[in-house]
Amino acid sequence: MSIINDSQVILDLTGADRHAATRALAERLVATGRCTDLDAFIEDVRLREEKMATGLPGGIGIPHARSAAITEPSLVFGRSAEGIDWGAKDGPATLVFLIAAPEQGGDAHMQMLPKLARALMKSEFKEALAAATTEAEVVAIVSAEVALDQAPAAAPVATPATTARSLKLVGVTSCPTGIAHTYMAAESLERAAKAAGHTMIVETQGSAGSSPLDPAVIASADAVIFAHDLEVKDKGRFAGKPTIDVGVKKGISDGPALVAAAADLVKAWEADPSLAAKAAPAAASGGLTTKVEADVHLGIKIRQWLMTGVSYMIPFVAAGGILIALSFMFAQMALGEQGAIEIVKYGLTAEGEYNVVQNFSVTSLTQWAALFFVIGAASFGFLVPILSAFIAFAIADRPGLVPGLVGGSIAVTMGAGFLGGIVTGFIGGFAAKWISSWKVAKGVRGVMPVVVIPLLSTLLTAGLFITVIGRPITSLSEGLTNGLNSMSGGSAILLGAVLGAMMGFDLGGPVNKVAYSFAVAGLGTAGAATDSAELKIMAAVMAAGMVAPLAMALSTTLRPKLFTEPERENGKAAWLLGASFISEGAIPFAAADPVRIIVSSVVGSSVTGALAMAFGTTLRAPHGGIWVLPLIGNFLLFLVALAAGVIVMATIVIALKSREPKVEAAPMMASA
Repeated sequence: MSIINDSQVILDLTGADRHAATRALAERLVATGRCTDLDAFIEDVRLREEKMATGLPGGIGIPHARSAAITEPSLVFGRSAEGIDWGAKDGPATLVFLIAAPEQGGDAHMQMLPKLARALMKSEFKEALAAATTEAEVVAIVSAEVALDQAPAAAPVATPATTARSLKLVGVTSCPTGIAHTYMAAESLERAAKAAGHTMIVETQGSAGSSPLDPAVIASADAVIFAHDLEVKDKGRFAGKPTIDVGVKKGISDGPALVAAAADLVKAWEADPSLAAKAAPAAASGGLTTKVEADVHLGIKIRQWLMTGVSYMIPFVAAGGILIALSFMFAQMALGEQGAIEIVKYGLTAEGEYNVVQNFSVTSLTQWAALFFVIGAASFGFLVPILSAFIAFAIADRPGLVPGLVGGSIAVTMGAGFLGGIVTGFIGGFAAKWISSWKVAKGVRGVMPVVVIPLLSTLLTAGLFITVIGRPITSLSEGLTNGLNSMSGGSAILLGAVLGAMMGFDLGGPVNKVAYSFAVAGLGTAGAATDSAELKIMAAVMAAGMVAPLAMALSTTLRPKLFTEPERENGKAAWLLGASFISEGAIPFAAADPVRIIVSSVVGSSVTGALAMAFGTTLRAPHGGIWVLPLIGNFLLFLVALAAGVIVMATIVIALKSREPKVEAAPMMASA
């Protein structure tokens, strides 16, 4: 029997919210005799929605549940002209699929979800549904993609477990969006484990966060199954356990096989205790994670290696930058215009009155400024070594930390700056990865991680940098610094415009992050000067990154009729997000209307970046928005530059949307 018929299609679905719309869809199942208790089924759907909203990017809603009130696997389709908020970040859902499966309905539920998810990846499928004029046409379109298998089994057929006892399994699932696939994989694994006579608890690391597994449950587990497309959070919790590690799609489609593989691995570990000993070093990573995805091409991996280093470096930038900015502000209050120059004389080893250890006074503003400067400068001293260490870590995991850290420190000593840190990070990472792959005698394996790999990889990295690579990198770094400091007039304004356009292009995506990383890395070379080019670049980048969300907030306030109700609500939140330098606050608008919003954002953000550079605004803090306003040099002109970009972008958005008020939801092509 078909899972959908003409009576289970609503071409003009309406509802005050997704709950009302779900009831309207479910009523069709009651009318066709497939639901025996409307309220019970609605409650089951609601409980599923409480775990995670089932809205998907691109205007899709897929509420679903297994329920004792459902008599046979069923699908109800609804199409909404105005759209209904289903919890997706990019806007309301216009195509809604209610999936209903009997509580003891075998694998029908898991058949429909992945098939529907795959169909929704096809633009022609969604376009056909949007253009359909009759219920029968919708039934034909859906049935061609989401028909159940001819003879579904009552339960997944699992490969018999090779262990004689019932196993305790744990797992983690995650997918890029953290919505459908995350939970589909979890359900598939749990059902497969149950069918094989085992117990399994899965931690779903979805976009709404996760509820970590109880440490006692992990400790008692016989094996672990990771089905993920994103890095598992706190992976070190599972160290020392037999582990199956696959992509999330494997978790959906091959649950029984993965459970059988885990059972086989448990048996192998029990037969050979040395396997557990070899896995133990993984616990030493201490929960450190990288931002590197598996199975992506080299260009993306290079960017992700860099971004891992930058992400671990930023806390040092924040601590050091804000403390130094505060120290200069206090110094100017206490010592006048020359305060920032005078304060750099203070230190832990300075002579006489300049030694803050010997002469610190809690009542002296100058001494507090000196203390802040000493601590901030110490934090800044770690920037390049940390950047280098965690680039190497992203490439080679824990073995890359030592050569990366030592190489980065040498790069600082030689004056090679952050460019040197990037180079030593890559050399150290690949050196450690190469040495780790060596096939060595069994007696040497135990000393490889603690002696051989750090010794040889550090010698290779540092030696190569000191004797061959370091001097040209130092010259290049000095040339870049001198070039930035000599910028004035048109060249500085052009750089500000380019960086601003990059910040506004993909709103937290790769291009945005490249511009931000460039500015953050420059803070480490800014020195004591209060008006260096690096500080101007940081101010221009932060101002430009605030434009898009603030402009969308202003647009929804001035012309609310041009936006949907969810967009107007997003606009209210965008005021705070934009003011806090969170560019992602504009993503819901760009996702629903990418061309007009991105074009407007690029123009407005470039205006702000150019003006911020032209006005000579400066900033030592890498983040914060208006919350670090006292730390911004020429902050009034900073606000003028920001306001100009916001007004320009809002004007363009309103003008473009006024020509075609009704906005069609569309998936975002590049987002954070």
